[in-house]
Amino acid sequence: MNFSITILGSGAALPTFSRNPSSQYIECNNRHILIDCGEGTQMQMRKFGVKFQRISHILISHLHGDHFFGLAGLLSTMHLLGRDKGITIYGPQGLEQIIRSQLEIGGTKLDFGITFITLDGKSSQLIFEDKLIEIHTFPLKHRVPTNGFLIKEKTKEYNLLGDLFKQDGLSIKFIQKFKNGEDVVDENGKTHYFKDYTTPPPPTRSYAYCSDTIYYENIIPSISNVDLLYHEATFTELHKQRAKATFHSTAIDAAKIAIKANVKKLLLGHISSRFENGDEHLKEAKTVFDNTIVVEDGNNFEV
Repeated sequence: MNFSITILGSGAALPTFSRNPSSQYIECNNRHILIDCGEGTQMQMRKFGVKFQRISHILISHLHGDHFFGLAGLLSTMHLLGRDKGITIYGPQGLEQIIRSQLEIGGTKLDFGITFITLDGKSSQLIFEDKLIEIHTFPLKHRVPTNGFLIKEKTKEYNLLGDLFKQDGLSIKFIQKFKNGEDVVDENGKTHYFKDYTTPPPPTRSYAYCSDTIYYENIIPSISNVDLLYHEATFTELHKQRAKATFHSTAIDAAKIAIKANVKKLLLGHISSRFENGDEHLKEAKTVFDNTIVVEDGNNFEV
């Protein structure tokens, strides 16, 4: 099953020709999720081949404009394209009032329902789950209440060795128990062990998104051992004091979090417009955590 991240916007507050404000599209086991929706997100979606109507969940980290100014426009476009399927939006207190007011004042009446789920930005919680995936939120430390997000697969079923199962003439009612990792006892009292008829399931995968935040070790339990971590790195060490004053991180801050959380790969984004490229960010981060990439708009990563 596919688990991929498309970077729609990798810049900070001021858009540039090469970097849009924050937004990412995640496809996980045929679930389609948008994280943040800065200005121009729908144009980036068209540019990079993301299908609007597939999205069922939108996660907004916080109420700074570069993370949600594109949301009302996106919803309006979904309506104009004929959407009739509801959508769920998770975000801070006040987001629902802002978006509904924008749509109402603009005279836009959507043909689909919106369910808003309010996040307090102060606690970690499971906000969505189905049989295949979970979405968790956890608090970051910024100037306003801000949420990080963790998307992970649920533990998968064991793989049945079908030929051996048939060869031993076992009842089909044993199949699901074996897939669940359960031993079974037949009508003659004989125990059949699931390990004899299955192979282990593939490992689960996980992705964590840390938008605007100062260096904050409290997030480590929430993101420990993830396969892929996106962490903001607005500044380099030259602007470390500016980072502290604005509650943002440097590339080295992000790398330190990555190594302490034992993540497999680190993505750096939310790059300030003062930088022409991410070369210095990458150089600095790699002194601490080698498996680092500075993202660009349009990048796609498989988890």
